[in-house]
Amino acid sequence: MDATTSGTPTIQYHHNIPPDQSITTTTTIVVATPIFQRQQRHCFGVSTPGEFPLSANPSIVLHVLSTCNLDPQDLAKLEATCSFFRQPANYAPDFELSLSELAALDMCQKRAIFKPMTTEQKQDFKQRCGGSWKLVLRYLLAGEACCRREKSQAIAGPGHSIAVTSKGVAYSFGSNNLGQLGHDNIEETWRPRPIRTLQGVRIIQAAAGAGRTALISDCGQVYAFGKDSFGEAEYGVHGSKTVGAPKLVESLKNIFVVQAAIGNYFTAVLSREGRVYTFSWGSDGKLGHHADPSDVEPHPLLGALEDIPVVQIAAGYCYLLCLACQPRGMSVYSVGCGLGGKLGHGTKTDEKYPRLIEQFQLLNIQPMVVAAGAWHAAVVGRDGRVCTWGWGRYGCLGHGNEECESTPKVVEALSGVKAVHVATGDYTTFVVSDDGDVYSFGCAESASLGHNPVNDGQGNRHANVLSPELVTSLKQINERVVQISPTNSIYWNAHTFALTESGKLYAFGAGDKGQLGIELNANQTERGNPERVAIDLG
Repeated sequence: MDATTSGTPTIQYHHNIPPDQSITTTTTIVVATPIFQRQQRHCFGVSTPGEFPLSANPSIVLHVLSTCNLDPQDLAKLEATCSFFRQPANYAPDFELSLSELAALDMCQKRAIFKPMTTEQKQDFKQRCGGSWKLVLRYLLAGEACCRREKSQAIAGPGHSIAVTSKGVAYSFGSNNLGQLGHDNIEETWRPRPIRTLQGVRIIQAAAGAGRTALISDCGQVYAFGKDSFGEAEYGVHGSKTVGAPKLVESLKNIFVVQAAIGNYFTAVLSREGRVYTFSWGSDGKLGHHADPSDVEPHPLLGALEDIPVVQIAAGYCYLLCLACQPRGMSVYSVGCGLGGKLGHGTKTDEKYPRLIEQFQLLNIQPMVVAAGAWHAAVVGRDGRVCTWGWGRYGCLGHGNEECESTPKVVEALSGVKAVHVATGDYTTFVVSDDGDVYSFGCAESASLGHNPVNDGQGNRHANVLSPELVTSLKQINERVVQISPTNSIYWNAHTFALTESGKLYAFGAGDKGQLGIELNANQTERGNPERVAIDLG
């Protein structure tokens, strides 16, 4: 039968002939009529040359992007390399969004601080972050990395301690003379106890100061207890009243708070939109406002950060650091007392309004974590470098001496280490590497650095450490350390917590008030080696 008259379609293929030769033959192939024609295409695409195969069902791609926890930078690279990821995906809730933007929005929706937002609040938040859901996701991820928000954590406060499980249950132990443990009494205890009046409330972040504690719930509410003041000096004349059980801070009820930082003269809180508010210490405009020292009303931090979202705050003895998140990158601002050069601007003068620390741009460092010690500060960059500055007493800056540094300086002794976390206390500094190793340096009193006590030949059992040293005692636990928390107060013997990836908590240093969560013998006041606290935070 003649194929041309049978109704069967024909396809002509021309052989691939070199240009200098003419086409002399044509092959005719008979193709049978298909019995079934596919109605729905999934990941096969169509036969059009050059078409991206998965474009037949972008929902598959969106599912992969949303569930693989890609970094916002990776999503941005996808848009830059392929028009398929830039064009509108035609999916709810916004049909104009690209696949990468929708994936970023999906990942934002998984965050506890983002989900309760109204549609209008989310859009305002998006514009504040730079007009992209990828930038919003970057902001949220940066906050989680800095503060272990919504994860387990331990806080080594001045004389007392707070531990929060991954499920949001808060435990407290140690000194309790002002009710700072939240158990509605003033009984000191070494045994970690859950704060039962908060049963049913999920805690996502904690802060501890001298005689006072602040806990933040996943609903953005702040509960405070202990000394009934947000700010005056640790041994000031104000704030004689105490609160023995967690009390909702009414003045913050209209602000969704995600972090608190307690300094010696003030307290600061950070809202989920990245706005900073401060209490007290407003006299003489020290924090950009003129409030009475006993004022308990939150005041927004004015100046350069009014329109820039802040990811993390860190409070020192009389100053505040803010890690800001902008479309062009991360930056650090400082405000407060400049004594010792701890504000990082190359001077020792005070700053009434937040001022950008420009040195990081000169060092080509993208700050990712910021820590404020009593008199010195530290930052970890995206590339793993560590910078310190401020008062270098006892070697707390890690530069091999006790000199002050008025601008951030890279710790060269850690050049072979990629750091992911840094913590500062009263003249102590801890650095956690990407493989879970811990390095410490500075004041070795109370054995809070974690190094085995060694006599330096001059009768000092705890010799100060001027350069970073590996904490071998933590290396021996054979588990990755994800958080270090040292005491950040000049009035108390220091102690330190090390939290592992599986949720095990180890403590060392001073334990005279039970703040280690470990029972000591009658003649003991400290533990030189890390010891497991009988509480599982995982």
